Amino acid sequence: MQWWAWIAVGAILFGSELAFVDAQFYLVFIGASAVIVGLLDLIGFALAEWLQWAVFGVLAMVSMVTFRRRIYERLRRNLPVMKQGPAGETVVLPAALAPGDTCRCEYRGTSWSAINAGSSVIGAGAKARIERVDGLTLVVHGDASPH
Repeated sequence: MQWWAWIAVGAILFGSELAFVDAQFYLVFIGASAVIVGLLDLIGFALAEWLQWAVFGVLAMVSMVTFRRRIYERLRRNLPVMKQGPAGETVVLPAALAPGDTCRCEYRGTSWSAINAGSSVIGAGAKARIERVDGLTLVVHGDASPH
């Protein structure tokens, strides 16, 4: 391939990773490898086409294995922790709920099944803390205070 084609492919891969796709930095290293092969050809290292592809492949693999995780973690470690699911939030139960029993309740505008995983009865109209989601069932405790 021509030097400019390698650099164009590298730029497209860089742009794709940074603007459209979060491929966890894989495309950055593949793009960098393409740019390096293009620069080698530009500065006068006239490599056979099969050797260009071999250098590209080796550079991509070695750079990804060696540097990707460290650089990706360093750039992403300051991101805020995203909460997964409703664990820790509260729900109001419309009926009394004995330990191990289930009832229907509304959570975020949707009807859910809720099971009392605690050891005491949760009264009607009381708030319950969501411990986790088990399938389509909210596992709740009567103690609505966060732990």
